[in-house]
Amino acid sequence: MSEEVLATVSASAPRRWMAVGIMGILGALLLYIAMTTPPAVLGWQVFLIVLGIVALVFADKTRRATERVVELTAQGLRDSTGTVIAPLADIDRINRGMFAMKPSNGFTLVLKHGRDRSWQPGLWWAIGKRVGIGGVTPGSQTKFMAQMLEAMVAEARAQDDQTS
Repeated sequence: MSEEVLATVSASAPRRWMAVGIMGILGALLLYIAMTTPPAVLGWQVFLIVLGIVALVFADKTRRATERVVELTAQGLRDSTGTVIAPLADIDRINRGMFAMKPSNGFTLVLKHGRDRSWQPGLWWAIGKRVGIGGVTPGSQTKFMAQMLEAMVAEARAQDDQTS
């Protein structure tokens, strides 16, 4: 059981700051509009304020999440904090085609068993049996990781077939 990191995916600095900046600007603009030119109905002003605050919170969540790195080891995928994203034995298939529902510059894993929902904006997400890797990450890193995962899953299946 090696803990050697075989591949990594991290957010590129320009994309990271563009994503955080756009969400931050959106939040600031919504709050500015709500305060300087309030709508005639109070409900709309409250809506703009809440939406502005939510955008600022998401900008900060994205900033914190994209400081992490997704790592591929012999055991599977994890992030730099040690959170297990997908154990290798639980990966059923990897979708990285042009028409696959996947994050930008990324790929999607289909797991054999469902997992808890989780979301690290711009880096990875998990809903049920699906895990998406990518977002504000370079395509070259995610492509290499997806290819490594495909080879590792194929090798594990071949070993299972031989033992069966």
